[in-house]
Amino acid sequence: MADKVIVIGGGAAGLLAAGTAAELGAEVELLEKNDILAKKLRISGKGRCNLTNAMPIAEFIACYPGNGKFLYSALARFTNQDLIEFVARYGVSVKIERGQRVFPESDNAHQVAEALISYAKEHGVEFRTNTKAVKLCVSQGRIEGVKTNTGFYKANKVIIATGGASYPGTGSTGDGYELAAAVGHTIITPFPALVPLRVKEAWVSLVSGLTLKNVAATIIQGNDTKGGIREFGEMQFAHFGVTGPIILTLSRQVSLWLREGSSVTLSIDLKPALSETQLDRRIQRDFEQVKRRQFKNSLNQLLPKSLIPVIVALSNIDPEKPVHQITRGERQNLAKLFKELKLGIVGTLPLSAAIITAGGVCVREIDSKTMQSRLVKGLYFAGEVIDVDGVTGGFNLQAAVSTGRLAGFSAVEGN
Repeated sequence: MADKVIVIGGGAAGLLAAGTAAELGAEVELLEKNDILAKKLRISGKGRCNLTNAMPIAEFIACYPGNGKFLYSALARFTNQDLIEFVARYGVSVKIERGQRVFPESDNAHQVAEALISYAKEHGVEFRTNTKAVKLCVSQGRIEGVKTNTGFYKANKVIIATGGASYPGTGSTGDGYELAAAVGHTIITPFPALVPLRVKEAWVSLVSGLTLKNVAATIIQGNDTKGGIREFGEMQFAHFGVTGPIILTLSRQVSLWLREGSSVTLSIDLKPALSETQLDRRIQRDFEQVKRRQFKNSLNQLLPKSLIPVIVALSNIDPEKPVHQITRGERQNLAKLFKELKLGIVGTLPLSAAIITAGGVCVREIDSKTMQSRLVKGLYFAGEVIDVDGVTGGFNLQAAVSTGRLAGFSAVEGN
């Protein structure tokens, strides 16, 4: 008799899990509480969908600060190349951008969502939208089905792929944590992993929307003098603080430090290619060319226009002062400000605004080779509901589909 598999959650992980199980001959029903499938996927990457990353798959593990080693089997089962070839079968060609990020050539996340839906449909998956799972039915340590808002669904295999607790408007409201906890699973308290940061300095609102490229950002815990954690690349200012790729990558550690009660400082190096001495020489050369100008009008070659008034104010140099009257000490302090533009971090945006949730179902209670629960036979997990999270750059979606593929396969072949 064919396996009866129920997949809870119609996102990327759930769709690939359902399609895989159905392709292997199982009778599969997918329960989705929204009225449409893949809601979060459709808005991912600002609607462009950063599918995966083109770096060698062997290097992926290091890009998951949250329990990366748990993913060895899943990533081996379904690699970045497998994903690229998979979406190509459904007409989605890809392109590689900065940082090895892989996007659909169309820049259209809906294309990726429809590819996954087509795959599941093609193999006979039955979709049950507007259907919310409320309880896992377990007897003598084995799954027997799922109770929902519309009735009971009998199954000998269930895959939870409900996502985390970020973007609750897309349906990721932590339902999977409650379902898993009710049958004995430990839930590592969720917190925002890829999330913008709020700062105390009011001047950031004056440069809201400004993007800085090729800068270095360092986060420092308390009074630590060892240098902190540094990322190089692109960031943006927002009215509340800072965001952008390098900020999002650093935000996981910021979240952890803030939860511990530590103070956190962000230090931005506006000119990371130059040492302080080299930068001082560069400032001297620029000043020499505009020596009769007032200081406030002398930094056009060094800074974006909107940032100039901020740096002028922070430098404590009289804005009206002619450049040729600026002292050596003032100039050196200016160079230091360029190298260490500091902001006090007061918090993150809420979990609901995070791109990815850290925390979730404890990985020690899941067999990483099959994604099956170690507590309940026939229960599997896939995607962000598991306590695994990666940096920005396509790694989290790859983790979702890889664990989904492995869960779908194991639910049928593992028995």
